Amino acid sequence: MEEIRKNILETINSPADLKKVSEDDLIEVCRELREKIIDECSEHPGHFGAGLGVVELTVALHYVFDAPYDNIIWDVGHQAYPHKILTGRREVFHTNRQYKGISGFPKRSESPYDAFGTGHSSTSISAALGMAVAAQLNGEKDRLSVAVIGDGAMTGGEAFEGLNNAGANNANLLVILNDNNMAIDPNVGGMKEYLLDITTSKTYNKLKDDVWHILGRINKISPGARNLIQKIDNSVKSLLLKQSNLFEALGFRYFGPVDGHDVNHLVKVLRDLKDIQGPKLLHCITVKGKGFKQAEIHQTDWHAPGKFNKETGERIKEDRTDMPPKFQDVFGNTILELARTNPQIVGITPAMPTGCSLNIMMREMPDRCFDVGIAEQHAVTFSAGLAVQGYVPFCNIYSSFMQRAYDQVIHDVALQNLHVVFCLDRGGLVGADGPTHHGAFDLAYFRCVPNMTIAAPLNEEELRDMMYTAQLPGNGPFSIRYPRGNGSMVNWRTPFKKLDIGKGRRLREGDDIALLSIGAIGMEAKKAIEACGERSVAWYDMRFLKPIDEELLHEVFRKFKKIVTLEDGTIVGGLGSAVLEFMADHGYSAKVTRLGIPDRFVEHGSQQQLYKECGFDADSIRQLLSTM
Repeated sequence: MEEIRKNILETINSPADLKKVSEDDLIEVCRELREKIIDECSEHPGHFGAGLGVVELTVALHYVFDAPYDNIIWDVGHQAYPHKILTGRREVFHTNRQYKGISGFPKRSESPYDAFGTGHSSTSISAALGMAVAAQLNGEKDRLSVAVIGDGAMTGGEAFEGLNNAGANNANLLVILNDNNMAIDPNVGGMKEYLLDITTSKTYNKLKDDVWHILGRINKISPGARNLIQKIDNSVKSLLLKQSNLFEALGFRYFGPVDGHDVNHLVKVLRDLKDIQGPKLLHCITVKGKGFKQAEIHQTDWHAPGKFNKETGERIKEDRTDMPPKFQDVFGNTILELARTNPQIVGITPAMPTGCSLNIMMREMPDRCFDVGIAEQHAVTFSAGLAVQGYVPFCNIYSSFMQRAYDQVIHDVALQNLHVVFCLDRGGLVGADGPTHHGAFDLAYFRCVPNMTIAAPLNEEELRDMMYTAQLPGNGPFSIRYPRGNGSMVNWRTPFKKLDIGKGRRLREGDDIALLSIGAIGMEAKKAIEACGERSVAWYDMRFLKPIDEELLHEVFRKFKKIVTLEDGTIVGGLGSAVLEFMADHGYSAKVTRLGIPDRFVEHGSQQQLYKECGFDADSIRQLLSTM
């Protein structure tokens, strides 16, 4: 007989509606919720596997706790899709990550149920502790703050800092460790092995279950049995695992591990934990991509798979025949080429070997590539240590994430003038991930750092040449930033050429206007100039923001009174600012129009939509040039 579908999810527009559902029907809610995510993500791509892995946990959290009074913080936020659907955004979930639609991450301005805006890793425990202490100061003893953090995010330094501080505080805080042994790429580091030891100790888990069963009977007679089992539990862990429990050593009461896909058991456990005051940690074992076979098996590929056939699991890929490659793949192939001839080159990435394509070098030279986990600060200082010993580290960090290691860049690399090559992937507007991931600030925040060389390639050939130039002896800190997505050259494997550091180039002659661009956004300038036949526009590819080509700028200011600067970075402090400073310093006078990311946080959408919104897509540039 065909199963009768209940369509319970259609009746749930808030956690209050969920609480009206009987516990017996929670499994059905989870089934419908998982189906909803699969249906929508197959047509409207987003982060897929993470949300499927926490369906039961999300349902249990909103069933037991009283959000938004109780604060639920989702670390990073990749896993927040079930939360969004259950908190009033079911009908608009199809707009997820689309221009003017809902965000792919928790966002306070979007919903009162999004207790804290996320997008970067390892922040949830610190934020939840702040909210828990605030509740304590306000006398709200019944108000709980919950941080849901993955085992990948737990490798981040801030997570440890939050745990350390929270354990010394008696605030009402619950940390839920969502342990799927998987970040975007397979998890690395000592924390992974530690959690695996706890999770896979069959002797410990069997004994713990037996003890729990026995004391469950005793509890009917003795109300103190729960406290007793916790003490016994701690001793059992230390005895069988031959180590003390890290979380309890930090001052947390540790519970688990528990099955993160048993929604009814999770409800019972969370109800028990609700009555326990102070800092506590629940260790949940989950499967990333749970409920969709391909996503369970190929977890990295299905982190954000794009469109796919929900029936067959076939991913729908664009025909990339004769298409230019992604900049990240040019980086990945080029560093391998360079490393074959320069034995001092090593590659470093904080948990993004697939995202930045360092995995290409990893396959051939695993001993010269280092995935350090979600630890950008460590990645930079680790690179500095390698550089001190004569190696040439290529430290590949997304532009937005490099912000997390700014002090290390200044203090550990630039101050010592060390030869570290920073390859900043996803520079500029990245698209659907929105303001937490836009690489808006790197040109500006690196420009003020002494000893730093800042380069940005127009195309794949320039990226290769900049990487070749950067690894040569005699350099100090060297930053190369490039955008998300495809470049503009199909035949990109060109022979390496050494570039003159700090030298730009004139790509087009003109008499009326000078357009100065830096980076791949210059291709929008190229298209605009070609479509702007009524004006004679000279085009310069600056290549380097620091040192900037002063000889070229003298040429520009002597000839032109109308100058346009173009950058896919913040308008404050980048190329436009550098040109204005040069003009003031040398007594020139001209009308300088700056194009770039405005001084505000730009929301999500496709890159082309956001270029247009910010006024530097090809058509907007053409219109500007036509009216100057």
